[in-house]
Amino acid sequence: MTTSIKRVLYFPITKIIIGIGVCFSLFVAIQNFVSKPFFYGIIQDKGIADPMIHGVSVMVLLLGYYYLFRLYDKRKITELSIKYLPKEMLGGFALGFLTISLSISILYFLDYYQFLGITAVHYSLRLFGLLVVAALLEDLFFRGIIIRQCENWLGTNITLVIGMLFETDHLFNPNVNLFSVFFILIWGFTMAMLYVYTKRIWLPFFFHVGWNFAQPFYGSNLTGLDDMGSIIQAKLNGPELLTGGAMGVEGSIFTAVFLLLIGVILYVLAKKEGKIIKRKISQ
Repeated sequence: MTTSIKRVLYFPITKIIIGIGVCFSLFVAIQNFVSKPFFYGIIQDKGIADPMIHGVSVMVLLLGYYYLFRLYDKRKITELSIKYLPKEMLGGFALGFLTISLSISILYFLDYYQFLGITAVHYSLRLFGLLVVAALLEDLFFRGIIIRQCENWLGTNITLVIGMLFETDHLFNPNVNLFSVFFILIWGFTMAMLYVYTKRIWLPFFFHVGWNFAQPFYGSNLTGLDDMGSIIQAKLNGPELLTGGAMGVEGSIFTAVFLLLIGVILYVLAKKEGKIIKRKISQ
């Protein structure tokens, strides 16, 4: 292999394109041509079959990523290290759930959140499995590939801006408004910092799962979607800036402030602990 070919093949943007392309193609192929035909063939109830399909999809994504970059980079895949997995799994989920819970608590005391009842009838395990896979796709590709490659190439500070801009794909979600732009940028910053601080995908991924679980749990829309089911039946009624309106409670100014606070605290800690990577200046 010539030097020029190697330079192109190992250029960060090339690695990002190959990484996302290979992992996503493998995910789609296995899910559509193996998992779905197999599980739908032996299980008639999609409510039971789909969570199994989602479980296989998660394993395919993680194994595909692991072996691709193990061969590509010839290194240990430390971003998937399970050394601190229990801590990052429980801590990430709890932090994501707590962030939404704090906003719900404030809205309740302001009388903008009305509790109506509790029932699991309206909540779907099938939809939750879909949310888990969607979160893994986003965190594996955005944090595990894009943020990791850009941070090593351009340094942490520039990478944080890139991470914020990549999250603007959420502007295509239903019911977005002007405030959604600011929230999405804050989301991109904090999610990137969850990775930067640990250099592993588990903390942002489980934060994401806790965040996605909490909103339907409390009876809120999720990123503008109103068909995710709920466990607590509730009514949100008040100024859109405070309740989030049709976007759900994640669109609340309270949630945005809590989310930004998490990102800023992580940045300060990362800087103090020497985890902020400086841009390499070419000679």
